[in-house]
Amino acid sequence: MTQPAANILLVDDEPSITEHLSAFLQRAGYGVRCAADGKAALQEVEKQAPDLMILDVLMPKMDGRAVLRTLRSQGSRLPVILLTQVGEAGERAMALEEGADDYLNKPFDPRELLARARAVLRRAQSSPVPLSSAWKITSAGLVLDRRARRAALNGKVINLTPKALSLLEYLMTHPDELITRERLLDAVWGWDYPAGTRAVDTRIAELRRALGDEAEEPRYIETVTGEGYRYRAAVEGEQ
Repeated sequence: MTQPAANILLVDDEPSITEHLSAFLQRAGYGVRCAADGKAALQEVEKQAPDLMILDVLMPKMDGRAVLRTLRSQGSRLPVILLTQVGEAGERAMALEEGADDYLNKPFDPRELLARARAVLRRAQSSPVPLSSAWKITSAGLVLDRRARRAALNGKVINLTPKALSLLEYLMTHPDELITRERLLDAVWGWDYPAGTRAVDTRIAELRRALGDEAEEPRYIETVTGEGYRYRAAVEGEQ
């Protein structure tokens, strides 16, 4: 019998969502278990730790963020994708601070969720320390200290605006992913922020100047014409 690519724990209190998504993820080759609330999710993790948890935020008994905090306080590095509500930028920012590996706004296209799941699983397998929880991230001479909110290239601190630093952090924690300008706006600026996609291009240009990176022959940030950007250098996390 063929083994599933990975085991996913899908946690949501809406049966219509778990039924639809579990069938979709199983067709993609994943093993899927479901839980209807936060407490049941933690019990499922204790029974058999999954490779990835997809976790709704708004649930009875224990919400998704409380589940995430509990896991991280126990030292668990289980990769987690949070399903959040559209427009609540503060909620998403707090979720990432608390150790979520990624998030997706409801409603969403299941194909987008599948792409995020694959990316999170790939990152979890490639780095001994999950990038989402690493305090220091290194990549080809570039070091990002997330606690100090400081970046250095070849041992020399580089000056970046706060938004450019946040953008660099997001790109480095999602290496080798095609990330659209709209997703970067959502993640770094928040949809409630009055900025267009040109704001992303402006901050990317700032990063390239600081890193000495060339758009035509990029070492760090690659432009994907008509779509967005991809961080292409290898990345490792340190605690």
